[in-house]
Amino acid sequence: MATQSHHDNVDKQFGAQADAYLSSTVHSRGDDLVRLAECLSVENQCRLLDLGCGAGHASYVAAQYVRDVVAYDLSMQMLAVVKNTAQERGYNHLTTVQGYAEMLPFEDASFDVVISRYSAHHWHDVGSAMREVHRVLKPRGKVIFIDISSSGYALNDVWLSTIEALRDTSHVRNYAPREWLTLFAEAGLKISTLKQGRIELAFSSWVARMRTPEAMVNAIRIYQDSASDEVKDYFLLQPDGSFSSDTIFIEAMKA
Repeated sequence: MATQSHHDNVDKQFGAQADAYLSSTVHSRGDDLVRLAECLSVENQCRLLDLGCGAGHASYVAAQYVRDVVAYDLSMQMLAVVKNTAQERGYNHLTTVQGYAEMLPFEDASFDVVISRYSAHHWHDVGSAMREVHRVLKPRGKVIFIDISSSGYALNDVWLSTIEALRDTSHVRNYAPREWLTLFAEAGLKISTLKQGRIELAFSSWVARMRTPEAMVNAIRIYQDSASDEVKDYFLLQPDGSFSSDTIFIEAMKA
């Protein structure tokens, strides 16, 4: 029987959907990208790593401000999209590198800034990845993480994790704010800003983006219909399956 690692699963899930993520409104727009631009506007001489860059939306924002951008991802197909898009937009200072978040192929203290957007919930060992972030950062280097967040309330977390896993088998888990505080502290990264927000997810495009099999889509809809009133209210669950999820925006510095 053929075996498949979690990294293989992530690559398989996202490689075929690279173009869909490039055109995704959820990923290409958002207040978080505006905030990211504001944070990077004073970093014009820095070298930046976009960890788990996906289709590259955060990298493209960074490329407008910083000296050098390294877009890093597990999926070669995603990186091909990023490379082509960067060339089309004239971002000649943006390069791509393939690899795992938990094992970065870069020298110690080689980046001024590390960013990551909507990626960490796919990593199989976030603690190891955060220690790698610390390692490759220069002293007093900056970290900016953006991701879907857990509410920290078991009833809501189990519901969201279930529909996430049915939609996308590469999903691992979302972390609550208090867990992020611990992860950053244990990696030697001092958080200066932690902002929580919400993101609206239209059901039809949410499942289409991952090419979720029809059987899984049906299972998600059945599970949504069976949700308690508390869950439906928390996630603003709509009749068509659309819902809202928690997000988190973290700024930190290498201690």
